[in-house]
Amino acid sequence: MHLKRIAAPRNWSINRKERKFIARPMPGPHGLNNAITLSILIKEFLKQAKTKKEVNYILNNKKLLVNKIARNDYRFPVGLMDIIEIPELKESYIILYNKRGKFILNPIKDSNVKLCKIINKKIVNGGKIQINLNDGRNILLDKNDYNTGDTLVFDLTTKKVKSHIKMEKDVIVYLSAGTYVGNFGKLQKVEKGNGLEEPKITFSLNNHVYTTLKKYAFVVGKEKSLIGIENE
Repeated sequence: MHLKRIAAPRNWSINRKERKFIARPMPGPHGLNNAITLSILIKEFLKQAKTKKEVNYILNNKKLLVNKIARNDYRFPVGLMDIIEIPELKESYIILYNKRGKFILNPIKDSNVKLCKIINKKIVNGGKIQINLNDGRNILLDKNDYNTGDTLVFDLTTKKVKSHIKMEKDVIVYLSAGTYVGNFGKLQKVEKGNGLEEPKITFSLNNHVYTTLKKYAFVVGKEKSLIGIENE
């Protein structure tokens, strides 16, 4: 149910010496090291509550939506690219990392679409293709049109895929880990791994070219970022 603050993942922007324990994320769409709880989100990021009782009041009265769904468990995990809405205040946010690898909330205008990264795919019974997305969603397809690393633009209102962005030259990528975490760059090349070496990408950032692991890259647009945020 809880874990010690001092042992919490390093990407949590919390005061580690304020109290001994903090709520542990329940099993869900994001793992422990890639998520924060709604309790932390409401108290530490949104500053809308100070106690667990106030957090539960907000959640039980559906005053906060996660990807258009009201969640009532204060331990529910939210992570990268999740869309947070406060309908009464008409505020919408997207969860990202800053350049120190800490979770942050960025205001957005369009809360109806969500970017989902394909992290795996496999053939299931019946010969259909199942793709696994970074937020825990699984989608069955008749045709094998998508590749690992591609991004799907998912409509949260209709629950359908609006469009597909391939991981290819000149797309905009957001770096979710590594040395360049929190930056947006333009993809130059994808390099396949050899043996135990993991696949890498080459990207341009501020007129310089850098290399990082492919798994750190999240495609967010073709000519510009679809989440409305780019490097400052």
